[in-house]
Amino acid sequence: MDEISNGVAASQLSGVRWRKSAYSNPSGNCVELAPLPGGEVAVRNSRHPSGPALIYSRGELAAFIQGAKNGDFDDLAF
Repeated sequence: MDEISNGVAASQLSGVRWRKSAYSNPSGNCVELAPLPGGEVAVRNSRHPSGPALIYSRGELAAFIQGAKNGDFDDLAF
């Protein structure tokens, strides 16, 4: 497997509470988020719980969510 050079190993984020959307399906295709003590938000793939977690500021995540609500990424949906 290729080395991952961004984010941190989710296993390094001990003690955080991961959450996923109620819209997630039972086959494990889910994105999970966890608030971090410094105010950032960690994001990981639920199929790889010890894999990489990307860390975003609340502002970055808010901009992404607003873009999704506005339809900025609708062309990426299948």
